[in-house]
Amino acid sequence: MKILDVNTPRLVASIVENEVRARSSFMMAMFRSFVSATHQLRQHQQNGAAAAATGESLESQFSCPICLEVYHKPVTIGRCAHTFCGECLQPCLQVTSPLCPLCRMPFDPKKVDKSSSVEKQLSNYKAPCRGCSKKVSLVKMRSHISSCTKVQEQMANCPKFVPVVPTSQPIPSNVPNRSTFSCPFCGARNLDQQELVKHCMENHRNDPNKVVCPVCSAMPWGDPSYKSSNFLQHLLHRHKFSYDTFVDYSIDEESSLQAAMALSCQIKC
Repeated sequence: MKILDVNTPRLVASIVENEVRARSSFMMAMFRSFVSATHQLRQHQQNGAAAAATGESLESQFSCPICLEVYHKPVTIGRCAHTFCGECLQPCLQVTSPLCPLCRMPFDPKKVDKSSSVEKQLSNYKAPCRGCSKKVSLVKMRSHISSCTKVQEQMANCPKFVPVVPTSQPIPSNVPNRSTFSCPFCGARNLDQQELVKHCMENHRNDPNKVVCPVCSAMPWGDPSYKSSNFLQHLLHRHKFSYDTFVDYSIDEESSLQAAMALSCQIKC
């Protein structure tokens, strides 16, 4: 009887302990199952969202920076590794010292190669059409968009450009371009004043030829036949600022001088 009295509490404690452990294991298993199911559901939702985002962004990822359409016969500039449609880059290859349209880095036209890797990706990847949402191979996206009725409807519904203030004045066609210039040494085009100075300093520092300043010749008072004996010094001293900031092209040189003198007198007074 004493032995029974002594062992009974131990037996009860053992039973209770085992029951607690069993319930704890069961609860832990249920918790882990719940966490696992929640994680899988969240992962599935994220993967679905990522897949949708990837499909939508693929077209922009493989679009030419110039025409903003999916690449057509893509080529890559060797020096900066930027890719463009072959036809879009052609105008840049016509000048003596071409610059990348994206980063303005000079490059060798002979080191522009067909981008086989991009062409392969265009064939492998599909993206939804921005009109009908049909999945189309990127290499066929241009032809699909040109025949997609929903894309054509979207384009037809785009707002047309309307001037803020109606005007009956004709657009002048004989106004010279005073924003960009061509290098008088090599013919490189589309250079603003700062780019022209930089280009000439880097590529024509030791060129002894006398040339006409393209900036001066574009001005109303400019002499298109005058050749500067030291064009680089002329650029550095005469064109440190843009004439657009200070000059009114609608008046002649004498009127401009009188306006400058009148303004100077007002400031002094």
